Amino acid sequence: MAMRRILMTSLLLAGWSVTAEAAPAQDALLSASVIFATSTGYWEDDGNAPDVERVPTGAESVANPEGKAAQRHGYYKLFAVRQPDRTSKVYLQQIAQTETGPAIASTIELQEFSDLKPYVTDIRPENSNGIIKEPGLFATVYLKTNPAAEPDGWTVLIDEFGEITVEKATN
Repeated sequence: MAMRRILMTSLLLAGWSVTAEAAPAQDALLSASVIFATSTGYWEDDGNAPDVERVPTGAESVANPEGKAAQRHGYYKLFAVRQPDRTSKVYLQQIAQTETGPAIASTIELQEFSDLKPYVTDIRPENSNGIIKEPGLFATVYLKTNPAAEPDGWTVLIDEFGEITVEKATN
């Protein structure tokens, strides 16, 4: 009986070590440099409207390639990416809801944040009820410009016309 336990324990331990060595490394679903993200807000257009302003080159487009206008709608994603110097850049994406699932319509860097070279400590939507059905976005980015300081809140607002405003929050 003791010999059987030793044999079973040995096989069990040997199996665990083989499994641990044989497990392939999984691709990261989300980059380790993305430190905060929120999805919120709502947008829609007739398919001919430009994506959010200040779009850099290389943005993925989900516009109809034949040029026919098709109603588009979706939500916004706001996220912070940590840089090698520990500061962050903040990006805004338009995510289109398509028949095959969500697709990135556009991505922009919010230069107002990059100019501050902030240490982002949090990003929060206006509410936690999920995607709203009214056009626009309201979110707060909490950041420090000095690592020893207390964080300040900055609001990101997109109105019903798609105009983006970034400003220090006032209470």
